[in-house]
Amino acid sequence: MRLVISDPKTGKSYQTELAKELETNLVGKKIGEEVDGNLIGAAGYTLQLTGGSDTSGFPMRRDVAGQRKARILLSDGAGFNPTHHGERKRKLVRGNVFSSEIMQINAKVTGGQGQPLEQLFPKKEAAKK
Repeated sequence: MRLVISDPKTGKSYQTELAKELETNLVGKKIGEEVDGNLIGAAGYTLQLTGGSDTSGFPMRRDVAGQRKARILLSDGAGFNPTHHGERKRKLVRGNVFSSEIMQINAKVTGGQGQPLEQLFPKKEAAKK
C-alpha cells in the first residue's frame, strides 16, 4: 500500500510504501479522520486522511458510504472532469472507508512536530541507465 503525505506548509509531498503490519492500522478508517503519525511511521505528526484509490484505480469519494464500489451520477469532484457546463455522467467510484483493497492512501499533515519529513521519508533515486 502506498502512502502519499502532503505538507501544506511547504507544499511538498512524500511517498512511501507501508509495511503489511502498518496497513492494518488504517483499515476501517474513514476519509477525513485524523490519525496519529506513529501508526504509519511518522512519529510526532498528526495526519488527516484525504482520499485514495483502489487496486483498479477507482478513486475514493467522501460522499459514498462504506467500502463498496458504486456507480454514481457525478457532475464534478473526484473521479470526473466535465468537458461541458452542466455535464453529468455515471462513474464507478469507491466508498469512503479504507479497506485492504485500497492501493494508495492520500493524507495531509494537520499538526505536530517531529523529525523533518524529508528525513523520515527520503526520496529514492532510481539508477540512471
